[in-house]
Amino acid sequence: MLCSLATKVTDETMAAINALEKDLGKTLLAFQCHSLKPSDLSQDELQRIKEVETKLGVSLVAVEA
Repeated sequence: MLCSLATKVTDETMAAINALEKDLGKTLLAFQCHSLKPSDLSQDELQRIKEVETKLGVSLVAVEA
């Protein structure tokens, strides 16, 4: 399972989150989880991914599509 920031939320969902943030006085982040199978990687593939992560300043996850 992989979770990421929720990017497709409805106006109704945003309104509920905003209301709860106001009530709590806290900032909330919304995540959505997806059932994905991680890919098996060779050491070379893993090293290449790490190099691109470092260069771009992002985290990458290899999954079976």
